[in-house]
Amino acid sequence: MHGILNRQVLVLNQNYHPLLVCSARRAILLVYLGKVEVIEKYREIIHSPSVVIPLPSVVKLDKFIKVKENNIVLSRKNILKRDRHQCQYCGRRSLPMTLDHIVPKERGGPESWDNLVCCCHACNRSKGNRTPDEAGKKLLRYPKKPTRIHYIRQFIKRDQCAWRPYLYMEPMKKGALA
Repeated sequence: MHGILNRQVLVLNQNYHPLLVCSARRAILLVYLGKVEVIEKYREIIHSPSVVIPLPSVVKLDKFIKVKENNIVLSRKNILKRDRHQCQYCGRRSLPMTLDHIVPKERGGPESWDNLVCCCHACNRSKGNRTPDEAGKKLLRYPKKPTRIHYIRQFIKRDQCAWRPYLYMEPMKKGALA
């Protein structure tokens, strides 16, 4: 039962815009307090002596919450997630990965979303203190700051297919928002 309560639940704002991912334990508490409506459910059911609750998969807040649109923290972990742990020069997914400054720090390259990429050690060594053009390397994708939706999409697993329409990954089924 403890593992079930740690399952991930997608939390939507009142306008169905994705906000965050929380634990099923937190989502059940929000349901019990009447702060959210369950939109999608997992197959599992939670039992207590007096209550039977379907395990929520997607919940919607009853009140609209105003949030800063793009407040994802710039960190090594988030750069690696954004780039899917794939070297942005050669495409390898070897471990461990490092970060590379497209414009080297010594040349004034900033610590920013659009100047940092995931890089394997071999490509990082061969690029050295040069720009990709100078080193004869090409980026697979130009880096940019991810949106909240981009970040949440990475939580989707096989049993969370119900999240896909709410993260704009497939069309909404007719009557889903009625």
